[in-house]
Amino acid sequence: MENELQKYFLGQDSSLSLEQLDAFFQNTKKFSDMLMMYQCAIREIRTKFEILNDDLSYRNNRNPIEMIKSRVKKPQSILEKLQRKNLELSVSSVMENLNDVAGVRVICSFVDDIYKVAEMFTRQDDVTVLEVKDYIKNPKPNGYRSYHMIVEIPVFFADRKQPVKVEVQFRTIAMDFWASLEHGMKYKKDMPDAEELIAELKDCADVIAKTDLRMQDINQRLQALSHPEE
Repeated sequence: MENELQKYFLGQDSSLSLEQLDAFFQNTKKFSDMLMMYQCAIREIRTKFEILNDDLSYRNNRNPIEMIKSRVKKPQSILEKLQRKNLELSVSSVMENLNDVAGVRVICSFVDDIYKVAEMFTRQDDVTVLEVKDYIKNPKPNGYRSYHMIVEIPVFFADRKQPVKVEVQFRTIAMDFWASLEHGMKYKKDMPDAEELIAELKDCADVIAKTDLRMQDINQRLQALSHPEE
Protein backbone atom coordinates (compact mmCIF):
# COMPACT_ATOMS: atom_id res chain seq x y z
CA MET A 1 0.00 0.00 0.00
CA GLU A 2 2.78 2.45 0.90
CA ASN A 3 4.58 1.85 -2.41
CA GLU A 4 1.33 2.41 -4.34
CA LEU A 5 0.74 5.71 -2.51
CA GLN A 6 4.29 6.83 -3.16
CA LYS A 7 4.03 6.01 -6.88
CA TYR A 8 0.73 7.86 -7.07
CA PHE A 9 2.05 11.06 -5.51
CA LEU A 10 5.30 11.02 -7.42
CA GLY A 11 3.30 10.39 -10.59
CA GLN A 12 1.37 13.61 -9.93
CA ASP A 13 4.57 15.71 -10.34
CA SER A 14 4.74 16.16 -6.59
CA SER A 15 7.61 18.23 -5.25
CA LEU A 16 7.89 15.78 -2.35
CA SER A 17 10.80 13.36 -2.43
CA LEU A 18 10.56 9.61 -1.96
CA GLU A 19 12.27 10.01 1.43
CA GLN A 20 9.67 12.55 2.56
CA LEU A 21 6.85 10.27 1.46
CA ASP A 22 8.50 7.37 3.28
CA ALA A 23 8.56 9.45 6.46
CA PHE A 24 4.90 10.36 6.17
CA PHE A 25 3.60 6.95 5.16
CA GLN A 26 5.66 4.91 7.59
CA ASN A 27 2.40 4.20 9.39
CA THR A 28 -0.20 4.00 6.62
CA LYS A 29 -2.97 2.75 8.90
CA LYS A 30 -2.57 5.72 11.22
CA PHE A 31 -2.83 8.07 8.23
CA SER A 32 -5.97 6.30 6.96
CA ASP A 33 -7.46 6.44 10.47
CA MET A 34 -6.85 10.19 10.51
CA LEU A 35 -8.67 10.73 7.20
CA MET A 36 -11.57 8.61 8.45
CA MET A 37 -11.71 10.72 11.60
CA TYR A 38 -11.96 13.94 9.56
CA GLN A 39 -14.72 12.39 7.44
CA CYS A 40 -16.64 11.58 10.62
CA ALA A 41 -16.22 15.15 11.88
CA ILE A 42 -17.65 16.44 8.60
CA ARG A 43 -20.62 14.10 8.98
CA GLU A 44 -21.25 15.44 12.49
CA ILE A 45 -21.20 19.06 11.34
CA ARG A 46 -23.29 18.43 8.23
CA THR A 47 -25.92 16.78 10.45
CA LYS A 48 -25.95 19.81 12.75
CA PHE A 49 -26.63 22.15 9.84
CA GLU A 50 -29.23 19.84 8.31
CA ILE A 51 -31.11 19.73 11.62
CA LEU A 52 -30.90 23.52 11.97
CA ASN A 53 -32.22 23.94 8.43
CA ASP A 54 -35.11 21.55 9.05
CA ASP A 55 -36.02 23.28 12.31
CA LEU A 56 -35.90 26.76 10.77
CA SER A 57 -37.93 25.56 7.80
CA TYR A 58 -40.61 24.23 10.16
CA ARG A 59 -40.65 27.42 12.25
CA ASN A 60 -40.37 30.00 9.46
CA ASN A 61 -41.59 28.11 6.39
CA ARG A 62 -38.27 28.87 4.68
CA ASN A 63 -34.93 27.12 4.34
CA PRO A 64 -32.07 29.56 5.03
CA ILE A 65 -29.50 26.99 3.86
CA GLU A 66 -29.54 26.32 0.13
CA MET A 67 -26.74 23.76 0.03
CA ILE A 68 -24.02 22.13 2.11
CA LYS A 69 -20.72 21.12 0.53
CA SER A 70 -17.86 19.30 2.21
CA ARG A 71 -14.47 17.82 1.51
CA VAL A 72 -11.41 16.31 3.16
CA LYS A 73 -8.18 17.76 1.78
CA LYS A 74 -6.39 15.38 -0.59
CA PRO A 75 -3.35 13.58 0.85
CA GLN A 76 -0.97 15.28 -1.58
CA SER A 77 -2.33 18.71 -0.59
CA ILE A 78 -1.84 17.84 3.08
CA LEU A 79 1.75 16.79 2.45
CA GLU A 80 2.55 19.83 0.36
CA LYS A 81 1.09 22.21 2.95
CA LEU A 82 3.19 20.63 5.70
CA GLN A 83 6.25 20.99 3.50
CA ARG A 84 5.40 24.59 2.60
CA LYS A 85 5.16 25.48 6.31
CA ASN A 86 8.35 23.55 7.13
CA LEU A 87 6.41 21.29 9.48
CA GLU A 88 7.11 17.71 10.43
CA LEU A 89 5.58 15.16 8.06
CA SER A 90 3.52 13.20 10.55
CA VAL A 91 -0.08 12.54 11.50
CA SER A 92 0.35 14.35 14.81
CA SER A 93 1.74 17.36 12.95
CA VAL A 94 -1.36 17.44 10.72
CA MET A 95 -3.68 17.29 13.72
CA GLU A 96 -1.83 20.02 15.62
CA ASN A 97 -0.97 22.47 12.84
CA LEU A 98 -3.49 22.24 10.00
CA ASN A 99 -6.98 23.64 10.53
CA ASP A 100 -8.47 23.07 7.08
CA VAL A 101 -8.01 19.34 6.44
CA ALA A 102 -11.76 18.95 6.90
CA GLY A 103 -13.92 21.63 5.32
CA VAL A 104 -17.66 22.31 5.29
CA ARG A 105 -19.20 25.05 3.15
CA VAL A 106 -22.69 26.30 3.98
CA ILE A 107 -24.43 28.14 1.12
CA CYS A 108 -27.16 30.45 2.41
CA SER A 109 -29.88 32.39 0.65
CA PHE A 110 -29.09 35.81 2.11
CA VAL A 111 -26.27 37.55 3.97
CA ASP A 112 -28.28 37.87 7.18
CA ASP A 113 -28.96 34.11 7.02
CA ILE A 114 -25.19 33.56 7.22
CA TYR A 115 -24.88 35.38 10.53
CA LYS A 116 -28.05 33.85 11.99
CA VAL A 117 -27.12 30.27 11.08
CA ALA A 118 -23.51 30.74 12.23
CA GLU A 119 -24.67 32.11 15.57
CA MET A 120 -27.12 29.23 16.11
CA PHE A 121 -24.40 26.72 15.19
CA THR A 122 -21.82 28.15 17.60
CA ARG A 123 -24.35 28.30 20.45
CA GLN A 124 -24.33 24.49 20.57
CA ASP A 125 -22.42 23.40 23.65
CA ASP A 126 -20.23 20.84 21.88
CA VAL A 127 -18.93 23.36 19.31
CA THR A 128 -15.78 25.26 20.29
CA VAL A 129 -14.92 28.27 18.11
CA LEU A 130 -11.17 28.65 17.67
CA GLU A 131 -11.03 31.39 15.05
CA VAL A 132 -13.32 33.62 13.01
CA LYS A 133 -12.49 35.64 9.88
CA ASP A 134 -15.26 37.80 8.48
CA TYR A 135 -14.46 38.43 4.82
CA ILE A 136 -17.98 39.73 4.24
CA LYS A 137 -17.57 42.82 6.39
CA ASN A 138 -13.85 42.94 5.55
CA PRO A 139 -13.40 41.56 1.99
CA LYS A 140 -10.01 40.52 0.68
CA PRO A 141 -8.35 42.97 -1.76
CA ASN A 142 -9.38 40.80 -4.74
CA GLY A 143 -13.05 41.05 -3.74
CA TYR A 144 -13.37 37.66 -2.03
CA ARG A 145 -16.23 37.52 0.47
CA SER A 146 -17.07 34.72 2.86
CA TYR A 147 -17.46 34.07 6.58
CA HIS A 148 -14.79 31.66 7.85
CA MET A 149 -14.74 29.81 11.11
CA ILE A 150 -12.40 27.22 12.61
CA VAL A 151 -14.26 25.05 15.08
CA GLU A 152 -13.44 22.00 17.14
CA ILE A 153 -16.02 19.32 17.84
CA PRO A 154 -15.85 16.00 19.71
CA VAL A 155 -16.23 12.87 17.60
CA PHE A 156 -17.20 9.72 19.51
CA PHE A 157 -15.56 6.49 18.37
CA ALA A 158 -15.86 2.98 19.79
CA ASP A 159 -12.90 3.44 22.14
CA ARG A 160 -12.46 7.19 22.59
CA LYS A 161 -13.70 10.74 22.19
CA GLN A 162 -11.53 12.70 19.77
CA PRO A 163 -11.65 16.50 19.34
CA VAL A 164 -11.35 17.39 15.64
CA LYS A 165 -10.83 20.76 13.93
CA VAL A 166 -12.98 21.68 10.95
CA GLU A 167 -13.02 24.79 8.78
CA VAL A 168 -16.56 26.05 8.14
CA GLN A 169 -17.23 28.61 5.42
CA PHE A 170 -20.50 30.48 4.95
CA ARG A 171 -21.39 32.10 1.63
CA THR A 172 -24.37 33.24 -0.36
CA ILE A 173 -25.02 31.55 -3.72
CA ALA A 174 -23.51 34.54 -5.53
CA MET A 175 -20.39 34.58 -3.33
CA ASP A 176 -19.87 30.87 -3.96
CA PHE A 177 -20.27 31.24 -7.72
CA TRP A 178 -17.77 34.12 -7.76
CA ALA A 179 -15.25 32.20 -5.62
CA SER A 180 -15.44 29.18 -7.95
CA LEU A 181 -14.67 31.40 -10.93
CA GLU A 182 -11.89 33.27 -9.15
CA HIS A 183 -10.29 29.98 -8.06
CA GLY A 184 -9.42 29.26 -11.70
CA MET A 185 -7.38 32.47 -11.88
CA LYS A 186 -4.87 31.12 -9.38
CA TYR A 187 -3.43 28.88 -12.09
CA LYS A 188 -3.69 31.37 -14.98
CA LYS A 189 -1.98 34.49 -13.63
CA ASP A 190 0.65 34.32 -16.39
CA MET A 191 -1.94 34.75 -19.14
CA PRO A 192 -1.54 37.92 -21.26
CA ASP A 193 -4.89 39.38 -20.14
CA ALA A 194 -4.73 38.10 -16.54
CA GLU A 195 -4.63 41.58 -14.99
CA GLU A 196 -7.71 42.65 -16.94
CA LEU A 197 -9.59 39.52 -15.85
CA ILE A 198 -8.59 40.07 -12.20
CA ALA A 199 -9.91 43.64 -12.39
CA GLU A 200 -13.17 42.42 -13.94
CA LEU A 201 -13.58 39.81 -11.22
CA LYS A 202 -13.03 42.46 -8.56
CA ASP A 203 -15.70 44.60 -10.19
CA CYS A 204 -18.06 41.60 -10.31
CA ALA A 205 -17.43 40.94 -6.60
CA ASP A 206 -18.49 44.49 -5.74
CA VAL A 207 -21.61 44.23 -7.92
CA ILE A 208 -22.49 40.86 -6.34
CA ALA A 209 -22.09 42.29 -2.82
CA LYS A 210 -24.48 45.13 -3.59
CA THR A 211 -26.93 42.74 -5.26
CA ASP A 212 -26.85 40.41 -2.25
CA LEU A 213 -27.79 43.30 0.03
CA ARG A 214 -30.54 44.51 -2.31
CA MET A 215 -32.01 41.01 -2.52
CA GLN A 216 -31.87 40.74 1.27
CA ASP A 217 -33.71 44.06 1.62
CA ILE A 218 -36.39 42.92 -0.84
CA ASN A 219 -36.82 39.68 1.08
CA GLN A 220 -37.18 41.53 4.38
CA ARG A 221 -39.83 43.78 2.88
CA LEU A 222 -41.70 40.78 1.48
CA GLN A 223 -41.57 39.10 4.90
CA ALA A 224 -42.97 42.26 6.51
CA LEU A 225 -45.85 42.31 4.03
CA SER A 226 -46.57 38.63 4.69
CA HIS A 227 -46.56 39.12 8.50
CA PRO A 228 -47.67 42.72 9.08
CA GLU A 229 -48.53 42.21 12.78
CA GLU A 230 -45.18 40.71 13.76
